[in-house]
Amino acid sequence: MRQNISSNTIWEDKIGYSRAVRVGNIIEVSGTTAVDGEVIIGRGNIYEQAKFIFLKIERALNEAGAEMKDVVRTRMYVMDISQSEIVGRAHAEFFAAIKPATSMIEVKGFIDPELLIEIEVTAVISQ
Repeated sequence: MRQNISSNTIWEDKIGYSRAVRVGNIIEVSGTTAVDGEVIIGRGNIYEQAKFIFLKIERALNEAGAEMKDVVRTRMYVMDISQSEIVGRAHAEFFAAIKPATSMIEVKGFIDPELLIEIEVTAVISQ
């Protein structure tokens, strides 16, 4: 069984991807940014962007039948690795008790220069 989760953005059809995909008990959430419609949330504030992204990811997981406690892996791509402690604080607000495997990687840029972070996750629903 495959379930594609959509956030109904124009990019999904243009690029050919889904916000999240569930196959069996595994859910992969695509790279997620702090964009709501055409508005960037938390301009200039990586902490606010990260918090918004985690909430957006949580909605996708819920639609796929999962919760944040089901996340086993997070990947965070940041523009400025010197802000790792700030990003880590936002991550801990959602995952301190869960402690998924994680990576934080500094990248050169995103599709919009005002985006400071992009996050993707993998979740496994216990059977």
